[in-house]
Amino acid sequence: MIQNKKILAGLLACLVIIIASISSLISGPMAIPAVQSLLAVLDLISGGQLNSLNAHQTIVVQELRLPRTLLALFLGALLAVCGAVTQGVFRNPLADPGVIGVSSGAGLGAALAIVVFPTSLAFISTPLAAFVGGLLTTLLVYRLAQSSEGTSVLILLLAGIAISAFTGAVVGFLSFIANDQALRDLTLWGMGSLSGANFRHVALTGISCIILLFFYMKHASALNALLLGEAEAHHLGIDVERVKLRLILLTAAGIGIAVSMAGMIGFIGLVVPHLIRLTLGPDHRYLLPLSALTGAALLLIADIVARQVLAPAELPVGLLTALIGAPFFAALLLQQRRRLSLI
Repeated sequence: MIQNKKILAGLLACLVIIIASISSLISGPMAIPAVQSLLAVLDLISGGQLNSLNAHQTIVVQELRLPRTLLALFLGALLAVCGAVTQGVFRNPLADPGVIGVSSGAGLGAALAIVVFPTSLAFISTPLAAFVGGLLTTLLVYRLAQSSEGTSVLILLLAGIAISAFTGAVVGFLSFIANDQALRDLTLWGMGSLSGANFRHVALTGISCIILLFFYMKHASALNALLLGEAEAHHLGIDVERVKLRLILLTAAGIGIAVSMAGMIGFIGLVVPHLIRLTLGPDHRYLLPLSALTGAALLLIADIVARQVLAPAELPVGLLTALIGAPFFAALLLQQRRRLSLI
């Protein structure tokens, strides 16, 4: 019965993704028929000429809306699975990469790359700098929160607050010294936006998402063992420290790429895995792929709403996910408070 529910949930998420993708292709200031938009996509794949759109309408669909749709899907999946793994490693539903400061560290690295390195090197320097920033932050938070009794949630959150405050101050300083173009890039990047999507971004994010999900799935059993506690996982034959370090490195890479591609888009990694865990259980063999599908659907829907709510202007999608995620995080904190008061 539970197995059927998980399969049904996966099929439902795929259906939502298909509907949302079609909606994304036809959403925008320029009204383009849905059928012709789909034919334009098929033309791009096959090299044919099935659609009856004029040249600029075809460009809008193929060069703007399609890469934006694909980037939202891959990015949502990437953020969700990184959040699920972070929660599994720290054994806490509050351990979202954004909440504990990992995204802020990756953001600082990306900001340094935007201001310091020339624009021609941005495609290489920004993801690399974001990865290094996210990795150093993750290792620092992990080290601070670890003790002989396990991972301290209080230290985890306080470390995240401190890191976010520090990185915010440094990014503010970089904004102060940046030139006009870098300042504009920093501003848009800080709010989180998919407006700069192109097929190069899609390729890097998509390949990274698939590779990370593959390696995460290989560690699904180890993550399940960690849910029992580190001592229990060790008795089950898991090399706990090696697995945790490997997963931390992979997560830092994923968050670094996500931040460098679209800026600061928070709370996807917090909301999605927690909802899947509440409804379908904590088994990472199902939690990871379902989180990827749900995260992809959620970010794409959020981006569609962000494009429509202030049309013809666009609301940065990072602001919308923060509006959704912040109340959810507060509810999680209250739930944790009630649970601790009962112990």
